[in-house]
Amino acid sequence: MHSQPASSTKTSRSDRRAAIQTATAVGVFLLLLLAPLPGNLPPQGQRVLAVVGLAVVLWVTELVPNAVTGLLAVVLLALTGGAKDVNAAISGFASPTSYFLIGILGLGLGVTRSGLAGRVARWATSWAKGSPRLLYWQMLLSYVPMTLLLPSATTRSSIQIPVYDRVLDQWGVAQTHPFGKAVTQSLGSLNRLASTALLTGGTSPVVAAGLLGGIGWGRWFLLLALPYYAMMVIGGVALYLWYRKGFSVVPQQAAQAEVRPWTGAELRATAIALLTAGLWFTDSLHHLHPAVPALLALVLMLLPKVGVLTWRELERDMSWSTFVTLATSLSLANAMVESGVAAWMAGGMKAVAGPVTSSPIGVLIALTLVCLGIRLFIPSIVGYLAFVIPVAVSLAHALGYNPLPYGLAALIIGDSVVFYPAAGTSGVLVYARGNVTGIEVFRLALLMAVMAFLILLAIAVPWWALMGEPLRP
Repeated sequence: MHSQPASSTKTSRSDRRAAIQTATAVGVFLLLLLAPLPGNLPPQGQRVLAVVGLAVVLWVTELVPNAVTGLLAVVLLALTGGAKDVNAAISGFASPTSYFLIGILGLGLGVTRSGLAGRVARWATSWAKGSPRLLYWQMLLSYVPMTLLLPSATTRSSIQIPVYDRVLDQWGVAQTHPFGKAVTQSLGSLNRLASTALLTGGTSPVVAAGLLGGIGWGRWFLLLALPYYAMMVIGGVALYLWYRKGFSVVPQQAAQAEVRPWTGAELRATAIALLTAGLWFTDSLHHLHPAVPALLALVLMLLPKVGVLTWRELERDMSWSTFVTLATSLSLANAMVESGVAAWMAGGMKAVAGPVTSSPIGVLIALTLVCLGIRLFIPSIVGYLAFVIPVAVSLAHALGYNPLPYGLAALIIGDSVVFYPAAGTSGVLVYARGNVTGIEVFRLALLMAVMAFLILLAIAVPWWALMGEPLRP
């Protein structure tokens, strides 16, 4: 009797798992589509809810890529009548937010291709002078300027990881050493926080701003820089204390800084990045939507003799799946609002919350706890935001509170945590080296969740009130 090869056994297990996940997704869709539901949800809303349920299961199981889930949701919105017409079903593709994302991704691609991003990363590590402590803290500080050049945390990680790996190698420090783990955890969890402090900092702020609507670059930075940078600094201190034994390592030799002359491509990319940043910083003067400077930057990056990219390179290397995921998630969120699903779910939360609904802080605490539970099961930040922000905004409207702080709170509590090494592309890229265990990642996520909750209550809410956005208008 011959035993089955290990590869065959793994394949059969994978097939069984996929079959169970598919059956679950279809079952949830049919249940929500056909079962009588409490409350006054209209038929159109029930059809949208069924599509949302299917999308959430697919996001949780990652049975198919997120972009495929988004496209399937758009198709089902049109087929089931969840959207009033095809224009409503694909409304996310007409949103300036989607083209804002294309612009900043193109800008990041140009900065990377020119060599400017690598130069900045190498320059930052040269400050360490052979000191693990200096290297660690300069790494944290470098996240902020690097975000201006490279909005995507994934792209930043792809550049920063080889730079820091080379430093550790020159120092003779293993990646499994506590100091190596501190570097990995920082790149995987704290690097992302620098992104969301800026409206142009990647997918999370772009999606959240698109769902909340009407927030300019300067206003976004004013509201979110303080809580996000506070989380980044306090999280950095926590990691330092956690792996403090690793910071006493004595490098075998100091990393050698590379001195290279500036290239024409680097100079042109710098000029385009500075022009774009200047337009974003001054949006209160010219009132341009952030998408306009972003698209201008993309055009300049593609112009012959001016830019550093060709159209073929953009077609090949652009993260089009991120664009599709964002646009389809916006379509799904719009359908939740227009069909009454968001208001219906907010009504359910209001009924369950009961006594705390008279307290703005009580509602905020209840909302963040619910959001944290949802985030635990939805690894995709885009899927999470598309699901919770419309509900948070509808809940605030129903209770007569200011919807903006509640929507931002849902963003902060969900964006601050990385529960799994495979939660998102940037996480996969950082944690793929295997020097940090899943338990260590989850433990840090729990710590970050508690920290985000406390910062939200002690720093963000009072700060928002000072900035004219109190919980109760």
